[in-house]
Amino acid sequence: MSDDIRISDAQIDALYERLNQEAEAAGYHLNTDTELVRVLLEGLLVNEQRYGYWSCPCRLATGEREQDLDIICPCDYRDPDLLDWGACYCALYVSDEVLSGEKEPGPVPERRGAETHAADDHEEEFVGFTRSGIPVWRCKVCGYLCARPRPPHKCPICKADQDRFERFA
Repeated sequence: MSDDIRISDAQIDALYERLNQEAEAAGYHLNTDTELVRVLLEGLLVNEQRYGYWSCPCRLATGEREQDLDIICPCDYRDPDLLDWGACYCALYVSDEVLSGEKEPGPVPERRGAETHAADDHEEEFVGFTRSGIPVWRCKVCGYLCARPRPPHKCPICKADQDRFERFA
């Protein structure tokens, strides 16, 4: 990746094991293309050494954490990308449909910089919002609350599917 930063295979292996376990425990899946995943993980580790955080290896980071918060892996765009395209922008994470072979992953357009809360066609249906205008969602199974344009693919607490979420008032 970089002439001045060296990442070992052991570091990549350890990160792969960690992220794979964390992803599966939270209802997510790493891409089955292990060669691609290893390149992406190497990029995360290089960016961690450069900037002190896991900036997405497929995006240009500023090196200022506050400006890059939205692209720290897992980035703010992962869930909407998985829902719409079956993979996140860098293809580290894939949806259940892609994992099972029901859907082919394709190119994922860049969401960064788009006003995601305004992009939702159902803005008039929003009930609860944060001060910045982002809707609040509640898992009907466990009560988990999150503020984002759409509910997560899986509840990080009880692993309920997205359709088990409702707008929180």
